Amino acid sequence: MIATLKNTASVRCRSRMLILLIAMLGAAAGMLNAAPGRVSFSQSAESISAYDFVEVTITVTSPDVQNPFTQANVTGQFAMAGQAPTHVEGFCDSADGSVYRIRFMPSNPGEYTYVLTYKQGSFTKSHEGTFRATDGRLKGTLRVDPQYPWHFIWEGTGQHYFWNGTTAFLMMGWRNDSVIRGIIRRLSSLEVNRIRVLLAGRAANSFWGEPIIPSGEFQPFLNVWVAERPTSVDNPGFDYTRFNVKYFQKWERMLRYARSKDMIISVIMEWNDSKVHPAALSEDEKRYFSYAAARFSAFSNITWDLGDDISSFRSLAWSHEMGTLLVEQLDPYHHLGTDHPVDNTHQDRTSKWFGFTSFQEWHQPYHPWMLNQRMLQVATGRIIPQVNEEYGYEDHYPTWSPNFPNGQSAEALRRAAWEFSMAGAYQTTGETAKRGTGVWPDTGGGWVNGRGDSSMVMLHGYAHMVDFFTSFDWWKTNPDDSLVTHGDFCLRDPGKLYVVYLPMAGPVTVKLEPGAYQAKWFNPRTGEKTALPDAMGPSWTSPPAADSGDWAILLQRK
Repeated sequence: MIATLKNTASVRCRSRMLILLIAMLGAAAGMLNAAPGRVSFSQSAESISAYDFVEVTITVTSPDVQNPFTQANVTGQFAMAGQAPTHVEGFCDSADGSVYRIRFMPSNPGEYTYVLTYKQGSFTKSHEGTFRATDGRLKGTLRVDPQYPWHFIWEGTGQHYFWNGTTAFLMMGWRNDSVIRGIIRRLSSLEVNRIRVLLAGRAANSFWGEPIIPSGEFQPFLNVWVAERPTSVDNPGFDYTRFNVKYFQKWERMLRYARSKDMIISVIMEWNDSKVHPAALSEDEKRYFSYAAARFSAFSNITWDLGDDISSFRSLAWSHEMGTLLVEQLDPYHHLGTDHPVDNTHQDRTSKWFGFTSFQEWHQPYHPWMLNQRMLQVATGRIIPQVNEEYGYEDHYPTWSPNFPNGQSAEALRRAAWEFSMAGAYQTTGETAKRGTGVWPDTGGGWVNGRGDSSMVMLHGYAHMVDFFTSFDWWKTNPDDSLVTHGDFCLRDPGKLYVVYLPMAGPVTVKLEPGAYQAKWFNPRTGEKTALPDAMGPSWTSPPAADSGDWAILLQRK
């Protein structure tokens, strides 16, 4: 009796498995045989400027694909006459699979052709087209200067780029595009030219002790995937196979506006503050990187950041693999990439994908520390720009901060920016969040979400620094503090140009190549310039500074 029951149960189990297998095979066959009613192609323009992009929209009538993000795709080959084609991936731009898009950013004027293919199972539909790219004098993509690799240039114009960045992690949490445009417009007017912005992530309810309360106008949940509980901090219920199309479209509107302001956006893929992530190196994670690259790579004004505080939730080996995948394989234009660790040894300095360092160093003094980073970079045999992208935020003092009580004041951070610049390096700052979001006066947000008001004046001091350095060929100089009085800083292009920074006023004695030099004082606090009598090499001592604040001197060969 027992044996009979066992045999019966075994037969039933095999029957259920067979039925399930047949159902699975049937579903697979259905996907292979599925075909939409009609597929049409529409091109955005016949002529565009180089470093803008042409977009082809693929409209699918009566879509029947179960998951349009995983079971159908669009690919393209774009080529300028006489050149090898560039492979480009498209993306699904609708939850139901009715719209796909593919974009291409030409870097040179000329006549272009392309061939596209929409594929869904065994169904394919191809399309050919042409367009023209003209020289619209757009600044183009940000690159490392091949002649002066400590520095950056705009690829489109060859102009040098004096990096002056700030942080607005949760800027895309604002509901209204007008607020986001206002943030970018204000920062651009203050001569900020790069913003760190988080693509995927969510913030803890504490908001790091800052006066921020979410509301209908601002939410800290940046959902790149479809979520069952989109406002949950630790259990959003993401479907990692389906993307939140409306959120990505919002990002693209932001990128277009930022591009019109020549504003570089650092696309931060994730951060350690999020409680949930796709599994490291999983298909879900790689699909996310692929989708972001397909949507954003054609925007000239981006750089990639694999993750904020990356060393807290991913390994250096992971960064190498995913950075290579994103920058060298998924992005047809190879925009500059980096990642931002807590542990600064987590820097893939020698790898091709790694375009610049993104340090997190709060401990003062910064100038000798950054000089040492340059030495470490030289030792690798590969020179790339050195950037400290997190040295504290204005008026922000976590319990572990080494700079309490005044090290994160607007004045202290302005001085810190000079320390980095005088080391031949760059920096990214962050404004105070104390003006509040959802808290009176509800006009701020600063480093948390980007918003600011007229009472926030720290960046005016940074703008004076930008004006100073962009008044001469700063990229041709290198740091050499041995030429000046101990405690002062010096950049030099020997015999042509010397820049001296006096943290504690002066006078200062400078060793120069023989000859006469035009000399002028620069007040970093006000931007005021004052002419000095000519300086004569090989040694020159300045008159005392007008007050006890910090000062700079510019010496240019006559």
